[in-house]
Amino acid sequence: GLRIGVVAIDPSSAFSGGAILGDRVRMRDLSGDAGVFIRSMASRGSVGGLAQTTASFTQVFDAAGFDIIIIETVGAGQSEVDIARLAHTTLVVEAPGFGDDIQAIKAGILEIADILVVNKADRPGVENTERALRSTLELAHPTKRVFRHHGQTTSIDAPDADPNIWIPPINKTISTDGKGIP
Repeated sequence: GLRIGVVAIDPSSAFSGGAILGDRVRMRDLSGDAGVFIRSMASRGSVGGLAQTTASFTQVFDAAGFDIIIIETVGAGQSEVDIARLAHTTLVVEAPGFGDDIQAIKAGILEIADILVVNKADRPGVENTERALRSTLELAHPTKRVFRHHGQTTSIDAPDADPNIWIPPINKTISTDGKGIP
């Protein structure tokens, strides 16, 4: 069957240097699956969302024949861009209701996204989060706009867009139900 490797990075305490490494607790449903191997790692003060040895562990999983390798970063925010150099596909997961919309959209983190995910889409505020993400994407990838004002139609042309450019889709998910996951 399919073999999946998970590298889960947890932040280290600035005081003790330790980390909870609670990923196995959160992923206990997978612990009995022989096709899934979970490796928790402490960030040990590394910035960029990864531990210094994450790339090495990824190579070990690849050499061991894992079909899919999932790397869960620390989730620290806009400085967390090292994953884009390591992963083939980068998902940026946001959730509604955590601070204002501008806070949720961290400048650096959106630039690395191949796919944007709004998880917990059953919570209030999901429309605001999705709208804020979409407007930020439109700033990065302008398109032709058509406006109607007092019966007049006006259009504003965007610069010629590269048809080959990838524009990250925004997917809404409810992970506890499995909705939007495929």
